[in-house]
Amino acid sequence: MYINLTDDIITKVELKKKAIKNIYFKWEEDVLVVTCNKRLSNKEIERIIKKNSKSILRLKKRTPVSDLKPNEMYYLGDKYIIEYDGVSKTYIDGNKIISKDENELEKFLAYECKVIFSSRLERLKPQFDYLPEFKLRIRKMSTRWGVCNTGSMTVTLNSELIKKDVSLIDYVIIHELCHFKHMNHGSEYWQEVEKYYPYHKMARKMLKESQND
Repeated sequence: MYINLTDDIITKVELKKKAIKNIYFKWEEDVLVVTCNKRLSNKEIERIIKKNSKSILRLKKRTPVSDLKPNEMYYLGDKYIIEYDGVSKTYIDGNKIISKDENELEKFLAYECKVIFSSRLERLKPQFDYLPEFKLRIRKMSTRWGVCNTGSMTVTLNSELIKKDVSLIDYVIIHELCHFKHMNHGSEYWQEVEKYYPYHKMARKMLKESQND
């Protein structure tokens, strides 16, 4: 479920309905977790969130960027517990990622990056009518989520994106593809991005990487 907190901020909301009287808000990275009475309707929850949007956004500013424990990680926007169990193949079981060791976990994540990023790219490419032939590269970057290089005809995606929600992965891909038409961040460029991703301002803020995107 997604809700407009302001005109240009949309957030993902996770609902936890229990046998309680009050409603509680908590930020887990960029996801607003709402714990409330199980009889409260989604429409009423949305009304309460919008009514308290300013307070909820202030709460986000006070919330640490990461509340991960040493044995936890984010994968596609959700938090998972990491367990090393000597297994031959890394796999996901509920809210756990079970792997042989750190090295095998890294191999698993590298494979997932390749499969998921390629899949999202192929889904998005048909929307564009001006893309040249280019290659997809994946590597870990410290300051950028993606890079479009028209000289080498490559689009490079940060492997750290595997931790983000698929909608944010799509945003970064669209961001880079639009650079094949506008190699800058001028007004025409952002108008082009908006055609394919209307909530780009929200996505940039969620990624916390607007300086060198």
